[in-house]
Amino acid sequence: MIMKKVKKNKKKGILFWITGLSGSGKTSIAEKIKKKISSKYGPTVILSGDDLRKIFNLNKFSKKERLSYALSYSKFCKYITDKKINVILSTVSLFHKVRRWNKSNISNYIEIYIEADIKKLINKRKKFFYKGNFKNIVGKNLKAEFPKYPNIIIKNDFNKSINKLSKELIRKILILY
Repeated sequence: MIMKKVKKNKKKGILFWITGLSGSGKTSIAEKIKKKISSKYGPTVILSGDDLRKIFNLNKFSKKERLSYALSYSKFCKYITDKKINVILSTVSLFHKVRRWNKSNISNYIEIYIEADIKKLINKRKKFFYKGNFKNIVGKNLKAEFPKYPNIIIKNDFNKSINKLSKELIRKILILY
């Protein structure tokens, strides 16, 4: 995959949209890159889908609700980045419609896909709900719409540490921006 420079609107913050399956390392990676993002690009907040679910009391998991929540996350992040604050959002939100909205409506949007094999996530018991008989689990019994054209792909096969994956991501972000 050839990464091309992204043109930056200096009057807006950057949205680092980190997506992938539950347990792929999105939030851990987001936390590791925050310091570098803040020092390079300015004020930055980290949010996760779990954070937003708690803050706004979003507790349904059907495909329809998940899509609605993800679109709300996008609009919330746009509001923050319009205030010239960067957002690192780690969220499953595996919907083409959401990513299309982001690309059309958010000036400084960087889509980061953390690729991980669902079988490895289940075998490693990364999340309790992968082993149980739960419904509406993205990648297991709810079809995921994986990104077709993300700006950056980080493959997590669980052979590298989160530190190494985070450094790889920072290198790729610096090439883009």
